[in-house]
Amino acid sequence: MTSKAVWVPDQSLIESTRLYQWMKQLGFDDYESFLQASVKDIAWFWQEAERVLGIEWFRPYETTLDLSKGIKWPDWYVGGQLNVVHNAVDKWAKNPATSQQTALVWEGDDGTVKRYTFAELSSWVARVALGLRKQGIDKGDRISIYMPMIPETVVVMLAAAKIGAMFSPAFSGYGADAVATRLNAATAKMLVTADGFLRRGKAVPMKEEADKAAAMAPSVEKVVVVRRLGRDIPWTEGRDMDWSELDSATGAASTQIMNSSDPLMLLYTSGTTGKPKGAVHTHAGFPLKAAFDAGICMDLKQGDTLFWVTDMGWMMGPFMIFGALLNGAAAVLYEGSPDYPEPDRLWKLTADHRVTHLGISPTLIRSLMKHGESWVKKHDISSLRVIGSTGEPWNPEPWMWLFERVGNSRIPIFNYSGGTEISGGILGNVLVRPIGPVTFNSPLPGMDVQVYDEHGQPVRNTVGELVIKQPWVGMTNGFWQEPERYESAYWNRWPDTWVHGDWVTLDDEGFWTITGRSDDTLNVAGKRLGPAEVESVLVGHPAVLEAGTIGVPDELKGEVAVCFVVLRPGHEMTDKLRQELLDLVADKLGKALRPKTLYFVNDLPKTRNGKILRRAMRAAYLDKDAGDLSSLENPDAVETVRKLAHNN
Repeated sequence: MTSKAVWVPDQSLIESTRLYQWMKQLGFDDYESFLQASVKDIAWFWQEAERVLGIEWFRPYETTLDLSKGIKWPDWYVGGQLNVVHNAVDKWAKNPATSQQTALVWEGDDGTVKRYTFAELSSWVARVALGLRKQGIDKGDRISIYMPMIPETVVVMLAAAKIGAMFSPAFSGYGADAVATRLNAATAKMLVTADGFLRRGKAVPMKEEADKAAAMAPSVEKVVVVRRLGRDIPWTEGRDMDWSELDSATGAASTQIMNSSDPLMLLYTSGTTGKPKGAVHTHAGFPLKAAFDAGICMDLKQGDTLFWVTDMGWMMGPFMIFGALLNGAAAVLYEGSPDYPEPDRLWKLTADHRVTHLGISPTLIRSLMKHGESWVKKHDISSLRVIGSTGEPWNPEPWMWLFERVGNSRIPIFNYSGGTEISGGILGNVLVRPIGPVTFNSPLPGMDVQVYDEHGQPVRNTVGELVIKQPWVGMTNGFWQEPERYESAYWNRWPDTWVHGDWVTLDDEGFWTITGRSDDTLNVAGKRLGPAEVESVLVGHPAVLEAGTIGVPDELKGEVAVCFVVLRPGHEMTDKLRQELLDLVADKLGKALRPKTLYFVNDLPKTRNGKILRRAMRAAYLDKDAGDLSSLENPDAVETVRKLAHNN
């Protein structure tokens, strides 16, 4: 695994990693044999994984894995009892050696900083948990969280978990309809929100949207409001209550003893059609997988600091909290935009908080890259050991810019791909193997992964479906109250095989490449074409900042590519440039794959965590219903695509 590699770990670095030390402890000298063993006996592997993470049980489990209900419905750690809050916060708070270490750092858009030790976080969570109990929240009740990235967001999540209630975080940028859909799907008893938050120096109101959502959700009895901004807000007597009421309980709630399989959290994912899917995550599921991926795979150690640019409504929000806290590391929450008030805000945050592990998206790096590396050089980011990346496939240029210009070819980029229903990653870049641009160097240990062709046969060096052949800890325990929908979403293609919905290639050197979602992938005259392949060619042109590609029906070829391009400042939208870009794709990918046309736009439709929503572009272009667009940061960009197609 060397010819594509740009980052090659030396032996001393390899031996310093938690992954290597754990492998050696288990009797393995090389990673390949360890990886094989991790999927040969998954019960053994996940038993060893919870042990190396130091999980403390109120009652030990009797059986690691029970598959009596079939591969789709595994029971992990059967008979075991625990609570995630004990493992994430309380055990560190009770230990004199760790109680005063930082657990949570918050920085507001305006530069305000707050820090909380494990001891402080533990007592705050216990106080709010008692407040929830006094408001009639019991084990099994659902609390929806519609909050910005502020400390109270983490506290109420943990407080709910402490008393055995389930929490369901919603993206802070959602409108009322999207929040209401999730409230009703979860039949939430309580909605926790804020009066608003700051973004790019401006107040963003939330309470008004929360009110509209609550009005559409009959199950909501209480709306709790955090006064982040202290602004005047509408108030419904009898239903609304101030956060301070929840936080003023004298005393502390005891920790509810939970079974391994008891639900902890509902994470809703946007579907292409219909209502969102509620992934059910348990106390011994999501937190353990997140902690394993962060701690063992990304090498997050006790006392380190993890900062992922995300929102609590996306999987990476809870991942950051549980991934950090279960490993005894600190999590950094940031309220604002990573390029405000100047393009160096992300690097300043990294330097100021001595971040060891930084998580970003390719779109974010493309947007920062245009400002140049001088903004990076202003800050001492020497604390940084690993850069994580997730959300979408990379193009080579921004990946190399991040690696060479930001990381000085020293810091490994941990490409990370999985999903809400995974509780973390399927593929990654483990630090004991060389890393190549834009690719993944391994399935994560414990993930039995393969690439299948359309006949369900393993393939190499050609695009196929990413599949998982055995269950893992953190696998969603179905969809909330929709078991049939869960089975049809992942298990209906081949027997006892999870089909994830990503197109991937695995080459002879062992590097994996994700080319896009399988429902995004084009089939041009029988040739499969990942949209990222076209987009990489386009953004390789000096005039192009960003690109999005969709497939549309064509009488001759079955499907053809249509491209949308955002230009860098200083470049004009001309017919000459359009032809130049179309010729470039034809030259790089072959004349048969030349796009049908190309449009210049000011923006691409994106979710707030940076994913380009190609299905929304395709639906708009074909004048069809785009499904659930509640996660979009910029819905106007979809309408632009619709108008361009209509005027064509």
